[in-house]
Amino acid sequence: MEAFDLLMTGFDTLLTPSRIGFMTLGIILGLLVGVLPGVGGTTGVAILLPVTVFFEPVSALVMLAGIYWGSMYGGLITSILFGVPGNPWSVAVMFDGRPLAKQGKAGLAMSTGFWVSFFGAAIASVLFTFFAVPFAEMALRFGPPEMFAVLMIAFGTFIGMGGSPGKALIMIAAGFLLSTVGLDVVTGQPRLTFGTVELMRGFHFVPITIGLFGIGEVLSNAAERYKVQIEDVTRAARLGMHDITAGARAVFSNIGLASSSAVLGFITGILPGAGATPASFMAYGFAQKISKHPEKFGKGAIEGVIAPEAANNAAGTGAILPMLVLGIPGSPTAAILMAGVFMWGFIPGPRLFTEQPEFVWSFIASLYLANIAALLICLTATPLLAMMLRTPYAIMAPLIVVLSLIGAYAVQNAFLDVWLAVIFGVIGFILRRMDYPLAPLIVALVLGFSTEEALRQSLIMSDGSMAIFFQRPLSAPIMVVALLLFMLPLFQMFLRRYRRRQQASTGE
Repeated sequence: MEAFDLLMTGFDTLLTPSRIGFMTLGIILGLLVGVLPGVGGTTGVAILLPVTVFFEPVSALVMLAGIYWGSMYGGLITSILFGVPGNPWSVAVMFDGRPLAKQGKAGLAMSTGFWVSFFGAAIASVLFTFFAVPFAEMALRFGPPEMFAVLMIAFGTFIGMGGSPGKALIMIAAGFLLSTVGLDVVTGQPRLTFGTVELMRGFHFVPITIGLFGIGEVLSNAAERYKVQIEDVTRAARLGMHDITAGARAVFSNIGLASSSAVLGFITGILPGAGATPASFMAYGFAQKISKHPEKFGKGAIEGVIAPEAANNAAGTGAILPMLVLGIPGSPTAAILMAGVFMWGFIPGPRLFTEQPEFVWSFIASLYLANIAALLICLTATPLLAMMLRTPYAIMAPLIVVLSLIGAYAVQNAFLDVWLAVIFGVIGFILRRMDYPLAPLIVALVLGFSTEEALRQSLIMSDGSMAIFFQRPLSAPIMVVALLLFMLPLFQMFLRRYRRRQQASTGE
């Protein structure tokens, strides 16, 4: 009942005309950036984050949350109508959503996607509400060794469960290097400033994020001459009452799959560094394995829309839980949201729940209201959102760049941040061409200070002995899990070699 009472407090704080207005504006902006290929939710939140500096904290956070949730829904539209995912987490739904659209069932596919997105987010919001307080109470017992071990899990997830472990490790190291520029955590002495006063305050992660995800994305799309084949979007995107009710029935008929995918997505989202994209692919694979007709997947199976959409929206909710409770973002977008929390003078962590309960619980309440609003807008205004694709990319690209540069300057009113956005925009473009992941760099940059602080405090406590991480009852098992994640690629490599040898010996 405590969680329910706190949630009601959050609704009381949130339910003012101005805050509801900011949340709705954020949802509309999120839907627009989600619909436009090459922008996406992470980029949209990064570009618009500096604008929220001028708002009061609760309004700013719920607006950013609205952008986040709107983009989660918006990417579904382009994936189904045009086979072009508006976000990375919308790729899996394209596998069956696009074939359904080609069969003349675009309305059914989109309606089902909207309903199940709402369902998955609602399940995750309930789990979030009742897990947040116990999670925070447990985290209050964490000292520096425990926090360092948890942070190692965040980075181990990128290496053990991502793509190329070597590239992920390089990007994490780069993020750590950038985070060390400025004043030393313990001594206060300048580091890597090269005698430059401007660098003494370090690199702010917002301009770097804007450059990597905003300007870098624009340059990447321009290099590929990004084009979307426009069809009759007004006709294809129209949702009639029959489509809306049919979509609701499809979700209800597959309620077990939707529920299990939502729980899977929520758990995956809590894992630091995972986020919505792997959750959507995992749920899609799970749905195909348990299906009675797996051969229909990829050809227009409605289960192929239900599973990934339920999972990615639930994962989006789950990714915020470790960000608020531990100060460890579960996804790149959650890392940008955490940057906003820092900008408004709050420190994410378990004490935030006791020191700023109205701030925390109004944000949790916005999870419910934002999803209801996003569902209603999507069911009524999808044709208008889809028509945004008629905007020439030659107009959108410079507009995004201008907004990015203005946003970078607005963070600290410093031209150095503008140059950082431009430089890291070019770096982001190069890294994309070389297939390097950007998320590990951003997460390491955001968490670099906290990681170094926890490590050095732990070593001071133990007189320089690393054994402290394996001697305490809470930090020891967490550290073991982190090390296993770091070692997982090696285990997988040895296993592949062993299987090849076995196959070779069998062949002989």
